[in-house]
Amino acid sequence: MTTYVITVPGTFTAAVEAGTRAQLSRALRPADPHTTRLGSAEDLDVLHINEDNTFTLRLTVEADTGPHAEEAARKLADSALRDAGLDDRAAPLGSAVITGIDAGSD
Repeated sequence: MTTYVITVPGTFTAAVEAGTRAQLSRALRPADPHTTRLGSAEDLDVLHINEDNTFTLRLTVEADTGPHAEEAARKLADSALRDAGLDDRAAPLGSAVITGIDAGSD
């Protein structure tokens, strides 16, 4: 298995309260990219929200292949959004993209 850092973009279609944002961040915490060398070196936050309500999720997943990693990240993002009370109409997601691959341990 390989550790991938996957970026999943999205848009909040309405204002999202601070409590919902915090709940989403908590749901994504296990996939925080800071646990990888790439995420730590690049200071990649698991959730970044822009002023125009677009957002970026940067997630760490273990997978055998890039496509499997993208699929796993997408499922993780969907699940975290649902846990925070947001469905695909309130927070539609774009395509998942591999941001980096953790080269392994020292």
